[in-house]
Amino acid sequence: MSAERHAVVTAISAAAADAGIVLDPQQRLLVDRLAVLVPEGRRRTRRSSGPRGLYVHGSAGRGKTWLADAFYNVSPVPRKTRIHFHSFFEELQRRVHEHRHDPHSLRLGMDDVLGNSELLYFDELHVHDSGDARLLIRLLEYVLARRITVLATSNYAPDDLLPNPIWHHLFEPGITLIKNHFDVHHLNGQTDYRTSPRGDSVGFAAGTWITVPPSGRVSETTQTVGLTVRGRRFEVHSERDGCLQASFAHLCDAPVSTIEYLTWAQMYPRWTITDVPTFDVADEEAQQRFINLVDILVDEDIAVTFTSPHSLPDFCAAATASRPDAFRMTSRLRLIRSTP
Repeated sequence: MSAERHAVVTAISAAAADAGIVLDPQQRLLVDRLAVLVPEGRRRTRRSSGPRGLYVHGSAGRGKTWLADAFYNVSPVPRKTRIHFHSFFEELQRRVHEHRHDPHSLRLGMDDVLGNSELLYFDELHVHDSGDARLLIRLLEYVLARRITVLATSNYAPDDLLPNPIWHHLFEPGITLIKNHFDVHHLNGQTDYRTSPRGDSVGFAAGTWITVPPSGRVSETTQTVGLTVRGRRFEVHSERDGCLQASFAHLCDAPVSTIEYLTWAQMYPRWTITDVPTFDVADEEAQQRFINLVDILVDEDIAVTFTSPHSLPDFCAAATASRPDAFRMTSRLRLIRSTP
């Protein structure tokens, strides 16, 4: 192993020790594989061979994002970009709109988002929408043409992306690009570390799930205030002192998009989400919005207080019974404390 790669392995191991994390054998294997992404000596030339990226997949809570973040932080590559699924597509669509009068608007939008990056870290890659599938294929073609090193994490093996059998064929070209040009590494740990006891927590992990009887719930008739995002108005319970308080109905039953969630996550470091129902009584669109919202709140590291007439274990059980793809959300919710 070169000195550059050894230094990365040492730095990640030190970061784990500082965080009180003991890496298991599967995680140590991934650390070694991440180090291979570090260029040896000078930057890769166009004649270089071998995979130009790494696609890491595995069950929720196994440490993929923590290890990838640690690698990204210590990587000696000077020009690098970290993107998350939801924020990337929101930003790309905004940039493309700015270039809408140019026939090359999509390429120009990608230029704006990625700049002159040599390393692209794409966290939580997943595909459930046919439109996102087409954009992701174009992104893969773009980064391969520019010879950008790619690190991607996902809960899905490449062949399992866009799992809906009606639409799966639309992403098969993307799957082929991933398998042909990236190494695919399965983090095959058996422990969901989000269920492990933790000490003091910050950000999303400092949140709480409070089971509130119906008599103690915030009434839907409570006075509301309006928030405006890009000309659209949305009702919430309140927003003051850096805290946004809104009900599940406000955030998920209403036609709220990831654009609004991202905007509010950047404005309010604390959230309270009230009256969270179980998924068996929520429609599919509301379910998907809540899954997207939890993704964004975790990625933005927002401290959230959830209140619900249902306990967190009951909510998670109903969610996974209603939606096979809810496993990532339920694993993330296990980061927070729950009270009866």
